[in-house]
This record gives sequence, structure tokens and C-alpha cells, in this order.
Amino acid sequence: MKRPFGSFAYSDGPAANCYWGDAVPEQDLAMPQVQGDLTADVVVIGGGYTGLNAALALAEAGENVVVLDARYPGWGASGRNGGFCCLGGTRAEDHQLDKRHGGGAAAEVRRAELASIRHVEGLIDRLDLDVDRHSEGETILAHSPAKAAQLDDDRRWFEAAYGVECDLIPGDQMVQHGLGGSFHGALTVPLGFALHPRKYLAGLVDAARAAGARIHGNSPALSVTRAGTGWRVHSLTGHVTARRLIVATNGYSSEDIPDWMRHRFLPAQSSVVATRRITDEERAAQGWTSYQMAYEDRRLLHYFHMTPDNRMVFGQRGGLISSRVNERRIANRVRRDLARLFPKWAEVETTHQWSGMVCLTASLNPYCGRIPDMPGAFAAFGYHGNGVAMGSLCGAWLAALARGVEPEHPIPRAFAAPPPPFPLGPLRRGWLAAEYAWARLTDR
Repeated sequence: MKRPFGSFAYSDGPAANCYWGDAVPEQDLAMPQVQGDLTADVVVIGGGYTGLNAALALAEAGENVVVLDARYPGWGASGRNGGFCCLGGTRAEDHQLDKRHGGGAAAEVRRAELASIRHVEGLIDRLDLDVDRHSEGETILAHSPAKAAQLDDDRRWFEAAYGVECDLIPGDQMVQHGLGGSFHGALTVPLGFALHPRKYLAGLVDAARAAGARIHGNSPALSVTRAGTGWRVHSLTGHVTARRLIVATNGYSSEDIPDWMRHRFLPAQSSVVATRRITDEERAAQGWTSYQMAYEDRRLLHYFHMTPDNRMVFGQRGGLISSRVNERRIANRVRRDLARLFPKWAEVETTHQWSGMVCLTASLNPYCGRIPDMPGAFAAFGYHGNGVAMGSLCGAWLAALARGVEPEHPIPRAFAAPPPPFPLGPLRRGWLAAEYAWARLTDR
């Protein structure tokens, strides 16, 4: 396998101290290694939200499904994200979407974002999953007076784009809404919710297996070859031959599995810390008593929420090098930023820190569709840091495509268009360096 980052990024190191692993540890997700020669209707590479949603939908439809994961389900970003089930998936503006894909393309994307949240909500209800659900929508926080002045324009856009009524909160009313910190105003969009990402993932694993899907861990896909009219995926101790193939590896994809993926995806590190339990007195002193999932309106945003047991989960993007030393450096930077935004908690200890890879595309949109020149093969990736909802829906879309049926929610034209390779190819991480440098200069 050929991957854009060094070996540490794909080791257990970045996930070793993940808070979500306390409730759902690795041993609860461990699956048997694939052995010998297996056959299936569909083989799925990747046991995260996309792969598991695809496997669940396929198995429930009566398909014989095998899932292969390099370590264990949720080992990648699905098991170590910030716990936001929210709008997102694309970074393209409405005018870009309509210009590139025709009139109405932006509206298609916005409907898909709504559908992605409802899809996860429906699964949680149907499967009766306990995922520590909390937060009524998502709150955008203004980090400066200039950003606060833009919130009313943002409100009008959200209301027009999604058909909801948003709550605009002036800076002098933040504490009474439980949002006290170094902020100048807020906008709450009543769409989405926070959850425990590994509890959601473990529920998907159990449901997929109960429906008949076979899931294997410690079974990396080392190569994909043609096998008659189908595909054979080779792993360490066996291989799977299937009529159809799904690639669902997102930020942990390989350049050569399949070769079409080369340079079409760009992993980006997202780093998170979690504090010890914060007492009621400490919460009151800071004025942050809310359980809302929230983010700052910056290019290099901070995203955070209080968990039901009163820990602050606080994340940030911006790492360019994945190594044990840099992991500690970034965690320290994230912790300093938390103290700056919540100064009354400067002495509150951090008990957990971890990181994972989100996935970007040059088109600024997710891709969900057929792999060109590979009959019967499909892929989805590129959720731009919002994979809980959009990655889940893309998994359901892939299942429909693999079965040759119409999906319940139409796939936007923007998502069905294959993303081009990134300029600079193997050096494409340079785009991240430039973007991060510009963001630090302009996010004032």
C-alpha cells in the first residue's frame, strides 16, 4: 500500500489515548482475521461509517457481504472524531456548485446534507442505539466583533438553504444561553446533534453482523485484481472474491487500491483533546453550561462540545506532520487554545488526546459513485471533516448502487462527478501548508 503520510499516521499511536475508547475499547471491536479463500456478492474495503452502512444495507437486502478492515472497525476517523452529526461534507460554495454542475446543484447538496442527518437519526431510532445523544443542533461562535457582525447574514443564508429558523444570540446574552467564553455572539442552527462516535459505530457493527455481514479485522487490502467478471481482494492470510467491490477508506485510503485513487484524496490531520470531568461550580464560573456542539467561525476552526458526563471534547485541524513528537506538540497547542477560549478552565486537566485523518478532494465535494474503468466497483470518500452524517449516507448510497436500485435520497450531481487528481500529485500536502499559513495570517 502507498499512502501520503508516514507510518506513524497509520499506526495505533494517534488513537492510543482516545476518550471514546474508554467506553468502547479495541477488544470490543476486534474481529477475526480473514482466512483462506472466501466468496461473496460484495466485498467492502473499510469498516468505518461508510463501509458499515453499506454492509448493513446490503446484508438486510439479502446480499452476501464481507467487510475487510486493516485493524478493526472504527480504527480510523470513524472511531476517533469529535462526535458531530451535523451539516457538511462539501466545502464548495453555492455559486461554485451551480456553475460547475448546473442550475439547482447547490440545492441538491443542501438536501443531501439534511438527508444525511436524518439517515443517522433514523438508524439510531430503528436499531435502538444508545449513543449518548445530546445537543439541539449546532452553534456557530463568533471569535471577533467582525465575525459577530456577519452572523445575521449567516442566519438568513441558513434559513433559506435549509428551511429552518435559527437563533441569533448577541454577545451580551451569551452567558444566559450557557455559552460563556471568549466569544462575541453566536448562531444556533437547529439541525444535527452530538453523539458518542464509537457507540454509534459499535451499534452498526452489531447490526451488520446480525443481518449476516461477515466482518474481518487485521485484514488490510493489499491489492485488488480482476477475477472473471468480479474482483479479488488480497489480504495477509486470505482473499475475498466477489462480483462487486466497494472501497470505503476515506482518509486512510491508499494510492494504489485501486490505482484510480492515486492523488484524488488528501488526508488532513484533526487533533482532539478531552478534559477531566468539569464540576458544576467550574462550569458556572466560566459561564459555559451548554451541551451544544459548537465551532468557531474560522478557517482553522475549533470544534467542541460538553459530553453528558461533563468533559469538554475540543478539537482543531492544522497538523502537517504525523509523528509521536508532533502529536504531543499539537496536543499542547490545542490545549492552549482551549484555555484561551475558556480562561476559567486553564487549570482543568486534559486526560485524553488523539488525532485522526479527515479527507479532502480537489473538487471540494465528496465522491460517491462508480470507479471508472472498473465494472462493478464503487467508492465514496472526501467528507471534509463531516463524515459522521455524510459518510453514513454515502454508505447507504453505495449499497443502492451496488444493487442496481434507486437510492432513497438522490445522489447530488456534484457528488457523482469524479474528483480530479490534486495538482502536485505526491507533493499535494503542500496545498495544506499554504492554506494553513494563509488561515493563520487572516483569521484575526
